[in-house]
Amino acid sequence: MFTIRIIADNWVSILSYMNSTSDDELEKIKQKKLAELQKIAASKTMMSSIAAPVVLTDSNFANEIAKYPIILVDFWAPWCGPCKMVSPIIEQLALEYSGRVIFGKVNVDENQITAASFGIQSIPTIMILKGGKAVDVMVGARSKSQIETKLKQHLASNRD
Repeated sequence: MFTIRIIADNWVSILSYMNSTSDDELEKIKQKKLAELQKIAASKTMMSSIAAPVVLTDSNFANEIAKYPIILVDFWAPWCGPCKMVSPIIEQLALEYSGRVIFGKVNVDENQITAASFGIQSIPTIMILKGGKAVDVMVGARSKSQIETKLKQHLASNRD
């Protein structure tokens, strides 16, 4: 009987320890998840207020792309005819996808470091970045539907 009492007391101690440990771990998990959700909400709020392409430069590029989960970047130059054709499409899509996708524009003549870091050799080059990494590239002028198709693919993969 005495042995059973010791074993029972030990189990109570072990279970009590396990419950407090799992409660602490559960609380840590809840806090981490809450922080993630707050970051996502803040990002969505920030994204919804941006309805035009953001000007990206060598000095702000890394900081800007780190802020957003998905960003479409148009590498262009003012003298480029096809770039002038794509520009209104990018502006229209920026308005239509406000809150879901950020659009940015990099003038390759003025921001050669950024252009070189992505190996841009032809313009316009349209690049989709997720988490700061390039996940899709379109070289040359593209129609609105072609750009939108690529965007939708990447937005759908964000939900998976």
